[in-house]
Amino acid sequence: MTLIGRVQGVGFRHFTRQKALELNLGGWVRNKMDGSVEIEVEGHPETITTFVDYLKLGNGYSRIDRIFKSELPELQEYQSFYIKY
Repeated sequence: MTLIGRVQGVGFRHFTRQKALELNLGGWVRNKMDGSVEIEVEGHPETITTFVDYLKLGNGYSRIDRIFKSELPELQEYQSFYIKY
């Protein structure tokens, strides 16, 4: 998924990782050159919905204006949740 808004320079990737780990989700998050953030996440659909709800609330500094979701073609079976640089 791609998130657009105030998501860079506000600790959003670390917040995203923290919430994903709390929910036992796998995947990664990274900043994109266009100012958005890209996330690939795997887990139970209800847990992912909870995760997205946390992202919408943000960390107090971030703001989500739009979310573009897409389905992964196949599971990667991530063992943890990472920040990609």
